[in-house]
This record gives sequence, structure tokens and C-alpha cells, in this order.
Amino acid sequence: MSDTGTATLTISELREFAGFTPAEQRYIKRSLDVGLGRQDAFKLWARDASESASIRSQYVTYQDLKALRGNTPDEYALHGLDRFMGMLLRVSAFDLAQERLSCFSAYRFLYERLLGADIRPWLPAAFCGAAALPQIRPERRKMLLQSLSEAAATAPAWSEREPSFYPEYVDKELAA
Repeated sequence: MSDTGTATLTISELREFAGFTPAEQRYIKRSLDVGLGRQDAFKLWARDASESASIRSQYVTYQDLKALRGNTPDEYALHGLDRFMGMLLRVSAFDLAQERLSCFSAYRFLYERLLGADIRPWLPAAFCGAAALPQIRPERRKMLLQSLSEAAATAPAWSEREPSFYPEYVDKELAA
């Protein structure tokens, strides 16, 4: 792809991220630090004991990401589906239960970066399954499920292009 095409796609990713709520943006950046091992999430993101405990749980839950990366089953085969979807559903349920991602778009944006482009066909099913679990409060369950568009749920094909924009923590004092 040309540099112009790549730049245009990166700008669209930046715009998409900018459209998320501040809480979603913060959670996505924190989750990428935890899931990709980029930074010490405790030092950057823990503002209190509750958030520190949440990050600790996230580190434990995100251990499944190692087994998921690069191991997506064939879209048409059933072999390995139970193990793969079980792990993806568990990690997804953890993230949705944190109540910081309020729509499918934010969830998809995060998981494309955590697991790569080949996860895209699996995300609507994992999102719906996790959002429908009893661990998600009923009013939140409704909001999450309604955020999945028909187009996303029934997409005939998904882009194989890897994401290019990975948002990171920015220290306001250093940025000034």
C-alpha cells in the first residue's frame, strides 16, 4: 500500500479513537499496556487501591491473550473452536464487566490491537456472548448489544490490514 493510503488509514484510526469517551480512551491505553507489555500499568494507571486491584486482575486474565494470538481457528472448521472462543469470551467478559467500554466499536478497536487483524471475524460473536452474560448488569447488557450494528454483525468479509495506530499514555507535564 502506498504511504498516502497508509497515512489515510492511520488518520481514520486516530479519528475513531478520538470519538471514544475519555473513559474508553483511558481503558484502551491501559489495556494495551497490560496486554502488550508496553509499560508498567500499575505505575501509569493505578490511581487508588481499587484500580490497582483491577489492573492486577487484568494482568491475570490477559494471560489468555498469549494462547489466542496467532491461533485463530479456520472460519469454517469446528476443530478448536470451543477452546478458542472460551478463552476469547472470558477475556471479553472481563473487559466488558469493567464498565469502561460502552460500545462494540471501542471493544473492536482494543481487540484488533491486542490480537491482530485476523481476530476481526470472531469479535461480533465474542462481544455478543460476553455482553449477554449474567456478569453484565441488564441495563448495560442492553446498551452493549444495541451498539453492535447489523453491518458489523453480518459482515461478509473483514479487512486483513493490521492496525497502525496504538494509542499510548501521554504525560501532560511532558507534553506541555
